[in-house]
Amino acid sequence: MEFSEQGCQGGQLLQPDNRAEDILENSGLEQLEENAIFDPSPLTSAVNNSYQQPKEYIALDGNSMTTADLVNLGQGLLKVKLTREAEEKVLNCRELINTFIREDKVVYGVNTGIGKFVHTLIPRDQLAYLQENVVRSHCAGVGAPLSIEQTRRLLALRINVLSKGCSGVSMETLDSMIKAFNASCVSWVPEKGTLGASGDLAPLAHLALGLMGEGRMWSPQTGWGDAKAVLESHGLKPLVLKPKEGVALINGTQLISSLGAEAVERALCVAKQADVIAALTLEVLKGTTKAFHSAIHAVRPHPGQVAVAERLRSLLDSDVFPSQISESHGKSIQDAYSLRCIPQVHGVVNDTIAFVHNVISTELNSATDNPLVFPETGLFISGGNFHGEYPAKVLDYLAIGVHELANISERRIERMVNPTISGLPAFLVQDGGLNSGFMIAHCTAAALVSESKALCHPSSVDSLSTSGATEDHVSMGGWAARKALRVVEHVEQVLAIELLAAGQALEFLRPLKTTAPLEKVYELLRSVVRPWDKDRVMSPDIEAAHTLIRGQKVWEAIQPYMDHYRKKMQKRVHTDPTH
Repeated sequence: MEFSEQGCQGGQLLQPDNRAEDILENSGLEQLEENAIFDPSPLTSAVNNSYQQPKEYIALDGNSMTTADLVNLGQGLLKVKLTREAEEKVLNCRELINTFIREDKVVYGVNTGIGKFVHTLIPRDQLAYLQENVVRSHCAGVGAPLSIEQTRRLLALRINVLSKGCSGVSMETLDSMIKAFNASCVSWVPEKGTLGASGDLAPLAHLALGLMGEGRMWSPQTGWGDAKAVLESHGLKPLVLKPKEGVALINGTQLISSLGAEAVERALCVAKQADVIAALTLEVLKGTTKAFHSAIHAVRPHPGQVAVAERLRSLLDSDVFPSQISESHGKSIQDAYSLRCIPQVHGVVNDTIAFVHNVISTELNSATDNPLVFPETGLFISGGNFHGEYPAKVLDYLAIGVHELANISERRIERMVNPTISGLPAFLVQDGGLNSGFMIAHCTAAALVSESKALCHPSSVDSLSTSGATEDHVSMGGWAARKALRVVEHVEQVLAIELLAAGQALEFLRPLKTTAPLEKVYELLRSVVRPWDKDRVMSPDIEAAHTLIRGQKVWEAIQPYMDHYRKKMQKRVHTDPTH
């Protein structure tokens, strides 16, 4: 077995979270022998010299972590500590484990083998070795590693659920994990290999392996290196596992849930901005606002539908924010579905995300390993909380739901670039033929939509029996989470193309102005992308628009206007209840 590493230009990666494999050059390949001690010097390409440790802490208790908290932890914005109550629960739980060991009680995963070997008793002098073997044997993941941010989230979430005091880890072990997280020491965790029951065994085993001082580990100061050397460079010692701790560290749904938290937070972000971008498209296509009248949505009061219609009303032509473009053309009776049905289509996406967010939020604060320990009653119970069906199912649902934003966005892009429909120059560029304009940008959007259709096939409808038919039904939640993330990214990219196309279409309607909030969106776009007067490479522009969406800049630009509109409407209702 060999590991490959390679430097890159300037002696460091373009971004601190980039993997060396992603930015390879064609020279300078080095081979590192298995079990060799890593010399940090050739790995300085992964060092982040600008990294600054956060000063703020978040107190974990196993009950109150949010998806937004976890995303912030992944980004390195916070350190972690435990609440005093959580520390007491962990101590009480561990004391019960120690009592069972002293009394020679037979406890699964403590003094028995695991899985098919459940009936094999382990001698007391081999209990610690059993835990080490469990971790090492389960390090069977393959594929590219998780990003640094994703691995930080995985470690932070594992700390959170262990802090519930139902897993039996010692305070010493949990404290070591906290110190490693706060130093941003993260293990090499391959993204593939979990069935999502019994939890995410392979990725969590790789996470634990680095903490044990084995395998590979990364920190901003050292880059990738031998795990023991990285830990020691931060004054940290490798974990020495006690009975039950190996099982406790690798059993749970934290890979599914941490990736799911990222997916649902990005979905929340893009769904709001999809309404804004769709409003700009409707404006340049000279659509009607009649379909967004509050009376229509009051008689079909799905929360998402009502909210989207209100957003559209606050952005489009009204006496609060008049539009010269809207006033310049005759009002059509009704538009095509991709415009008229925005509240209904975007609305159900919003409701889907809200449902998924609720389930993932519960999962982030759930004890999902096995067996579980209940020190209040002295119970030690084997159960099935490790099964990832809950997060797997809802992340499949998330992919299906959020994909529809891209599906309908691509149809709106087609309407803008098609001169027969839009009345605008073909492919939104002058001198068509000499210039191709948005022709291939639309093809890119169509390709992303088509790829996502395949990714929307639910992974959780599959199951394969493993572990000698003991684990005879599994969730396949790891793949559900990874493909949900990919679908969300495709949605962001398609909407970035729609934003670019709508901004370009607006150029052909000048000198007329749209509403104040949509003009602000136009100004934001033009701060990073100039108009097209002739063909140029479009990928950087798509990425620039994508970055605006990822950073919620489109939403931030219009939020003050939406708040102003809402206050105006509330004031009118207050003064005239019949309004």
